[in-house]
Amino acid sequence: MSFVSVLETIGKGFAKGLQWAVEYAVPVEKLVGLLFPAAAPIANEVADATSLIQTAVLLVEQKYAASGVQSGTGAQKLAEVLVLTEQSVTALLTKAGMTMDSSYVAKVVSAVVAILNVQSGQSTSAATAAAA
Repeated sequence: MSFVSVLETIGKGFAKGLQWAVEYAVPVEKLVGLLFPAAAPIANEVADATSLIQTAVLLVEQKYAASGVQSGTGAQKLAEVLVLTEQSVTALLTKAGMTMDSSYVAKVVSAVVAILNVQSGQSTSAATAAAA
């Protein structure tokens, strides 16, 4: 399949194309391992830590959304995510050769939240533009 035909396939149906891309795309940690073999163990640990944080953030956000108190609760959400993830994230990142404290893990959690907020804003903007 040529590059152009891949793009045409993706363009014909974004959802179908996205499903194709997810099925056939090489996961980032595997790609890093192929391109930079010496960094593969670190990439795996960092990817696992990031995935853990993202999952916890989404779970906590869903909990607060279900209870109807999403706004003004950032500090409480951060505290809950840290309770759920800090020990495991610290262990994974230490295994990857990184040293950190609670403050560092909190900054990483905040960064993941910021990225998820940007993605959420983009999908909302795209949906608004499509509806117009």
